[in-house]
Amino acid sequence: MQTARPLVEVVRLGLVSYQEGLRLQQVYTDRHRFGPAHTLLLCQHSPVYTTGIRHKPYPGPVLDRLRLLGANVHHANRGGLITFHGPGQLVCYPVLNLGSFKKSVRWYVGQLEKTVIALCSRFGVEAATSPHTGVWVGDKKICAIGIHCGRYVTSHGLALNCNTDLSWFDHIVPCGIQGKGVTSLSRELQRDVGVEEAVPHLLDAFREQFSCRLTEAETPEPDRNGGASPA
Repeated sequence: MQTARPLVEVVRLGLVSYQEGLRLQQVYTDRHRFGPAHTLLLCQHSPVYTTGIRHKPYPGPVLDRLRLLGANVHHANRGGLITFHGPGQLVCYPVLNLGSFKKSVRWYVGQLEKTVIALCSRFGVEAATSPHTGVWVGDKKICAIGIHCGRYVTSHGLALNCNTDLSWFDHIVPCGIQGKGVTSLSRELQRDVGVEEAVPHLLDAFREQFSCRLTEAETPEPDRNGGASPA
């Protein structure tokens, strides 16, 4: 008897602050306490530099200089070092219980990479993996990947540069990797490719790579504190 493919809800958040994105990830992660509640949170963020798990904190003056650029700075419990999120970047936070897929974090990260590579291929952009996590076009990163997984429930995820202002990356060493650059779909194709154009291709590729079904969920309604809560 063939097992039914997992059902994943797609939630489109629009442009939200990074802090609100963190809050909503926790809301959807908590739903897994009552059984599988697989969700893809899609959004863009206001300009923000995020730091991941590392052995030593970033010096205060470094973070202060980033704030002076007009961006927020947040620490996150994801893997990886420092990166940038902002408008024109497609951010996808899968909140999945890997027990319904495969209980392997390495497999999961690999499937995220394959998803983005397949998306890029649909645009005619040849992307690949490298010894460094993420998806690359030559020696330039087009998509950052940083995840958290607790009791096989995932959070955080991937950030694909569509028509992002790449000058924000000039002020950091993206993901702590020296001598590498960043790129975007728009830069590679020499035309404007917005997030909305990329989303359907991301969903198709995710559906294929994770052998799942997707369903559209209602957009969360704003809560009393000005954030958003699941409808």
